[in-house]
Amino acid sequence: MTQVRTTRRSVQFALAAAIGLGGLAAAAPALAQNARDPQAEQFVQTKAQRVISVLADRKQTDAQKKAVFHQAIDELADVPKVTNFVLGKYARTITPDQRARFTSVFRVYAENVYQNRIDDYRGENLKVTGSVVRKPGDVIVNTVISGGQLSQPLPVSWRVLGGGANWKVVDVQFKGVWLAITQQQDFVSTIDNAGGNIDVLINQLQRDAQRPASRK
Repeated sequence: MTQVRTTRRSVQFALAAAIGLGGLAAAAPALAQNARDPQAEQFVQTKAQRVISVLADRKQTDAQKKAVFHQAIDELADVPKVTNFVLGKYARTITPDQRARFTSVFRVYAENVYQNRIDDYRGENLKVTGSVVRKPGDVIVNTVISGGQLSQPLPVSWRVLGGGANWKVVDVQFKGVWLAITQQQDFVSTIDNAGGNIDVLINQLQRDAQRPASRK
């Protein structure tokens, strides 16, 4: 019975989180579900490959990689949208001062998370394998990362919003886990446990950002 309730809560959370990012789980016509979007695929092929290449470049120092990675993330991801999304219900109640502090510290935290996650697999090449149009302007692009220290290709999916030549990533899925949705769940839980005090989360992220990056 406990397992059933847990599963139900997980499904409800995933649906709510998806709607918060523009309706990822919303129903779409059968034809749209089978469609591909070449422009979204090309965007991910170009921009995500650049991110992977930056981290795989052994000629650059860690400081150089961090600077280039920062720029590459701006080109790849809709950072403001993700920043607002991960706050969940608290995006409506956060004060301007708290938002300014959270935005700054979350940027550092998020870059560390994505950099460490990609570094975990140490791949060098990214190849788009297809895409699914959830609705116009909302596409899941499927890729595999290979080469480097990977013994076999790693599937990675990218959720992109936009259209034409203007696309941005709003979430990334590694091994079945969507990072932004997981972050929202963790962040909202932290604030809930603090009685709604958003400063507790901000202070926690600040401490995390000051810790030395783990190295392999």
